[in-house]
Amino acid sequence: MPLRDTTPAGNPVWTDIMSSDIDASKKFYSALFGWEFDEPVAEEYGGYLSARRDGRLVAGMSPHNPDFGGIPNIWSLYLKSDDIAATEASVQGAGGKVLMPPMHVAPFGHMGIFLDAGGAAFGVWQPQEHQGFGADSEHGTPAWHELYSKDYPAAVEFYSKAFGWDTHVMADSPEFKYTTYGQGDDAKAGLMDASGFLPVEVPGFWVTYWGVDDVDAACATVVANGGTVTEGPQDSEFGRVAAITDCCGATLKLVGV
Repeated sequence: MPLRDTTPAGNPVWTDIMSSDIDASKKFYSALFGWEFDEPVAEEYGGYLSARRDGRLVAGMSPHNPDFGGIPNIWSLYLKSDDIAATEASVQGAGGKVLMPPMHVAPFGHMGIFLDAGGAAFGVWQPQEHQGFGADSEHGTPAWHELYSKDYPAAVEFYSKAFGWDTHVMADSPEFKYTTYGQGDDAKAGLMDASGFLPVEVPGFWVTYWGVDDVDAACATVVANGGTVTEGPQDSEFGRVAAITDCCGATLKLVGV
């Protein structure tokens, strides 16, 4: 399993979900990915708990609580910051907006929630005790992160300015526009023009591809545990993939690793 103890600034560092049915969600992801869950952290953080795969941190989960804001059953992506106050200024300077100002989640780190220049929400995490993902690109761990943007040119410019991303155009046809952060095997995330297919009422959003040993078998597990396969499984130039919703309706993708 590719292990990591730290993450470079600007890279995806963590992802979590606020669930409308925490017990059902824990059961679903345990069956699908083999996750084990830590005990919830301090009460003031709303019952937040971390998931592990082979002892390594891979994701966060918490019960939905309207007092804490946020929409349930949506996975959220966080980018790494070494100085969240400076990142907040960079986000605003690049045309983004602050949804939740930076706060200290002692002793784990500092977090904030923002909108990019294309209107998609994302988080920022400045680690202290909690360093984010402890593994990636294996079964039950994050393997890729992709933005569906309703203002693709603005999004590409935003992440280049706000986080210093080295962007590379992978496709630029009228039917398919796609840019990667990094290139080839060193790419860390992708930005897609979704303006042609996202409904008017749906804002842009980040989606994580989760690695699985066998996409077809994983899809069968999804259905057996109350989820839905919405697309695929199908082969792509990057491997076998599928789109699913979990037992509570959260959207995610699977990719063979």
